[in-house]
Amino acid sequence: MRNSRLAILAASGLLMAAIAVPAQEKKAGAEKKAAAPEKKMEAPKPAPEVKRLGYFVGTWKTDADIKPNPMMPAGKMTSADKSEWFPGGFHVVIHSTGKSPMGPSHGLGILAYDAENKVYTYYGIDNSGFATLSKGNVDGKNWVFTDESKMGGKTYHGRYSMTEDSPTSYSFKYEMSEDGKNWALIMEGKSSKAAAAAKM
Repeated sequence: MRNSRLAILAASGLLMAAIAVPAQEKKAGAEKKAAAPEKKMEAPKPAPEVKRLGYFVGTWKTDADIKPNPMMPAGKMTSADKSEWFPGGFHVVIHSTGKSPMGPSHGLGILAYDAENKVYTYYGIDNSGFATLSKGNVDGKNWVFTDESKMGGKTYHGRYSMTEDSPTSYSFKYEMSEDGKNWALIMEGKSSKAAAAAKM
């Protein structure tokens, strides 16, 4: 009798073990599955509109006429502008050096596209302490950027209009207004793109 009880207990133990092993394996598998690393988030990609900024990439030579105005002396302005994609492909960074009626000039500009507000942006600074943030749009080959600035307690509106005359040249003008309705021409000129260096 004792032996039969031991046999029953042994059989029961084996049965429980047989049931427990797959259950433990299943649980371990579930834990491994739960602990599996999540898929990495994909890096954001530039909106299709960003590619439009590729027009500006390259080295440009700019010549402009500054008209008589209360902001600066009239005269000629020249600059060499090197524009390149910032790593990531979202922004175009522009380094400018040149001369104006006020002397040597150095500038830094950043062109981008604001996908949330569906507008192009330009942020620029120069060695005179000037800084501006403009918002713009493009229609075909015509670009228009507008901004606001304060000088002497007055608010001035600025408007930069540019036309792509060809893949390697564009003409532009900059106007200012106190009321946003009557505009005065401050500067106009033309930029030409240097030919890309031949690859060896």
